[in-house]
Amino acid sequence: MAAHIQLKRGKEESLRRFHPWIFSGAIERIAGEPAEGDIVEVRTHGGDFIAMGHYQIGSIAVRVLSFGELTIDQQWWNRRVAVAADLRRSLGLRDNPLTTCYRLIHGEGDSLPGLVVDIYDRVAVVQCHSVGMYRSRSQIAEAIRTVMPEIEAIYDKSSQTVPYNAQLGAVDGYLWGAGGEESRTVLENGHKFSVNWVKGQKTGFFIDQRCNRYLVGRYARGRRVLNTFCYTGGFSVYALAQGAREVYSVDSSERAVRLADENVVLNFGPEVNHTAIAADAFEYLRQTDEKFDMIILDPPAFAKHHKVLGNAMQGYKRLNARALSMIEPGGILFTFSCSQAVSKELFRTTVFSAAAIAGRKVRILHQLTQPADHPIDIYHPEGEYLKGLVLFVE
Repeated sequence: MAAHIQLKRGKEESLRRFHPWIFSGAIERIAGEPAEGDIVEVRTHGGDFIAMGHYQIGSIAVRVLSFGELTIDQQWWNRRVAVAADLRRSLGLRDNPLTTCYRLIHGEGDSLPGLVVDIYDRVAVVQCHSVGMYRSRSQIAEAIRTVMPEIEAIYDKSSQTVPYNAQLGAVDGYLWGAGGEESRTVLENGHKFSVNWVKGQKTGFFIDQRCNRYLVGRYARGRRVLNTFCYTGGFSVYALAQGAREVYSVDSSERAVRLADENVVLNFGPEVNHTAIAADAFEYLRQTDEKFDMIILDPPAFAKHHKVLGNAMQGYKRLNARALSMIEPGGILFTFSCSQAVSKELFRTTVFSAAAIAGRKVRILHQLTQPADHPIDIYHPEGEYLKGLVLFVE
C-alpha cells in the first residue's frame, strides 16, 4: 500500500477548496516511509481520501497532482500534457507563424505543480522545481513527444531549480533529441530573438512579458526610452520596431547587454539608435542626469519569500521614485514586480508612495499581469506572480 499522510483535524479545508499545496504543519502523521518525490495519498483526520501528490521535505510537504483516486501512470501524464497543449492551441500559440515561443506548462496553473515547460521553435525546455517532478522527467518527456509530434528535442534545465537540499546531483542536458544545440532564433509577434536555453537565465527568455512588450511598442513612437534590467532587450526591440526615437538598454550583466545588442541588430541591422550599457541599474538611475519620455523597470524578484518583504518594498519604492523623477512631463513609466510574495495591492501602494516622494502627478493607464499561457489556477492565487502598472506622468 502506498504511503499516506493523515492531516490534523480541520486541516483538510483548504484541500476541499482545491488548493494544491499541503504544508508540513497540517500533517498529523505519516504512515510508511516515503522518499522525497514519492507519490503519497493524503487523508483527512477521519481517514477519508482527499488528494494525492508528490511528497517533499520542507514547508510545502505535498504538491497535489489529483483530488481523485487515480493511477499516476504514463497515460495520466499524457492527458495532463494534452490538456495544456490544447489550451495553447486555443490561444493561437501552437500554430502561430509570428510567435514560435510560448509556455506549454505553467506549474499549478496547469495542474502540474513544480513543473515548467517552455517551447522555443521545436525545442521543449523543461524545468523541475520539485523532487517529484525531477524524478518524473522521463514520463514528462514521453508525454511531450506523444502529444506534440512537432517537437524535435527536449532539454532538461533543472539543476538550478530543484531543491538544493535534496542532493539529486542534477545535471542539465537533453532528455531526447538533438544534443549539442544551445540556441535558436525564435519569433515573438514577428520580432526575432536569439534564445540560448543552455546559458540563458530561466529557460532562456522571459516569455511572460510577451503581451506587455507589445504594449510598450504601442506607446514608444517618438519617445526617448530607457529599458532597465533589460536582459536580452525584449522591450527595446518592441520600442524600436514601433518608432522610438532612441533606446537605452541597461543591465548589470555584460553578456545580457551583448545579447540585447545582438537582438536589436538581428531585427534592424547595425544602423539603429540603440545604446547598450553594462551597469547596475540602481547605480545608473542614481548617477545619470538624463531625462526620458519612457522608462521600463522590470527588476528581478526582490522578495522570494515573505521574510524579506519589508526590505524588498523599500527597494521597489526607491527604484520607482528615482525613475519617476527622471521622466519628462507627459512621459510613461512601465513598472513591474515578479515577486510572488508581493500582492497587487502592496505593489500599487508602494508605487503610490514612490510617486508622492518624487512629487509627480501620476495616473494609472493599465494594470498588467502575466499572459494566458501562464494561467492562474483560481484556487491558487499565489500563482499570480507578475504585476505591472503603466503610468502617465504629468
